[in-house]
Amino acid sequence: MSEQASLPVPGQQLEPPTTLPATAAETSPDNPWPLQLLSQKLKAHIDRTPSAWVEGQVIELNRRGTNAYLTLRDVDAEVSLPASVWTKVLERQNLPLERGSRVVALLKPEFWLKTGRLNMLVRDIRPVGLGDLLARIERLRQALSAEGLFADSRKKPLPLLPHRIGLITGRDSDAKKDILRNAALRWPAVEFEIREVAVQGNTAVAQVVRALRDLDALPEVDVIVIARGGGALEDLLPFNSEELIRAVAAAATPVVSAIGHEADRPLLDDVADLRASTPTDAAKRIVPEVSEELAGVRQARVQLRRCMERLVDRESDRLASLHSRPVLAAPEGLVTIRSEEIERLLRRSSAAVSSSVVRAADQLEHLKAQVRALSPQKTLDRGYAVVELAGKRAEEAGTAGHAVVRRPAEAPPGSPLSIRVAEGRFGATSTGTLEQPITETGELND
Repeated sequence: MSEQASLPVPGQQLEPPTTLPATAAETSPDNPWPLQLLSQKLKAHIDRTPSAWVEGQVIELNRRGTNAYLTLRDVDAEVSLPASVWTKVLERQNLPLERGSRVVALLKPEFWLKTGRLNMLVRDIRPVGLGDLLARIERLRQALSAEGLFADSRKKPLPLLPHRIGLITGRDSDAKKDILRNAALRWPAVEFEIREVAVQGNTAVAQVVRALRDLDALPEVDVIVIARGGGALEDLLPFNSEELIRAVAAAATPVVSAIGHEADRPLLDDVADLRASTPTDAAKRIVPEVSEELAGVRQARVQLRRCMERLVDRESDRLASLHSRPVLAAPEGLVTIRSEEIERLLRRSSAAVSSSVVRAADQLEHLKAQVRALSPQKTLDRGYAVVELAGKRAEEAGTAGHAVVRRPAEAPPGSPLSIRVAEGRFGATSTGTLEQPITETGELND
C-alpha cells in the first residue's frame, strides 16, 4: 500500500494530518495510521481487483429477500469461500440452484468499510452440467495426450509375480474386498500394502496422490492398484484430475487402474500402465493362478525331460556312428601307418646321409692327393734338392738359419752348402759356377 493518505470517507470530507506516514512501511508505534485510513486503503486496493471466474460446489444457500448468501467450496481441496448474490441473478437460471451443485461463478471482491468485512459478490453464476464436465475432461485428455503422457512407450510392464502389491482404495470398500479375496484365491502367498483414502469428494485427489507417492517410495512394493467400484460421473471426477494424472505418470512403480466404470473412461485409465475393467479383473491380471502355474511347471518339466531324452538319443547315435568309423574301430592302424612312414623316412634319410658322407670322403681324399702333389716333399721325392747356404755364409747373407740358393752367384767357390734331399740333408762345398749348354728351346740341360 503506497498511496498517499488522502482518500476521504464517503459522505465525509477528511483531511489527514500532514504528519501521517505516506506508506504502511513508514508507520511506527510513535506514528501510526488511524484505523480508518487503513480501511480506506484496503478498500481502494480491493476495488481495483478485477472480477474472476472460479469453479466450485455450492455447499450452503440461503435466500433473504433480494439477496442470497452462499458458500462455495473447491472441488478438489478443503477450501471454501462465502459469497453473496442478488436474487435476480439466481432467477436467470433455467434450473433452480441447489446445494451440492457444481457451478462456475464470476466473483468480484468487495470490502465493507465500516465493518471491515470482505465479501465476494457473485455477478454471474452458471451451473456446470454433465456435458460441460465431459467437454472439459475431453479437452484435458487431448492436452495430456499431446504431451505424450498416454503414449504406450511410457507404460511400464507389470512384474510376472509381484511379492507385495500396493492398494489404494476406499475405506472398507467392496473393491478392496474383491481384490484381496481374488488375489488370495489365485496366489495365497501374495502380500498387500493398503492405503484407505477418500475416493470421491473434494479431498479425494489429495489423499489418492499422497497415498500413491507413499507407496511409490517403498522399494518392496512391486505394483500399485488404484481401485474403486464404479459410480456416477460426478463421483469419478477425482480420477480425471490433472494433478492425479501427472502423479501417476511420474511414478516409478507400475500403476494399475481398476475403477470399474465401463460407461465412462476416466483419464486414469489412459495414463495407467494397465487398465482393468473391474477390481476383480485387476486381481486376476496382476497375480497368476497358482494351479495354472503349477500345471505350467509340470508341463515344462515334461517338455524338458523329452528334450533331454531326444538330445541324449541323438548324441548317443552320433557317438555310435563315430565309434563305427575305421579310425575309431582300429585306432592303432593310424599309428601303424604313421610308424611305417617314419621308418621309411628314416631309411631314406640314413641312406641320404651315408651317400653324402661317402661323397664328401671321396672329395676329401681327392683334395688331399692334390695337396700332397703340390707339397715340397713330393718334389724332393722326384729327385729334386734344395741347396741352402750354411754357416757364416748364411749369416753374411742376412738370415738367421739357412739361405736358399737361387742363383749361382749366391754360392761362390768355397761356400759351405746344406743340401736337402727327399730322405735327409747333407753338406757340400761350392766349386763355383759351371758352364752348361743351352738347348734349342732356351732351357738349361741337366
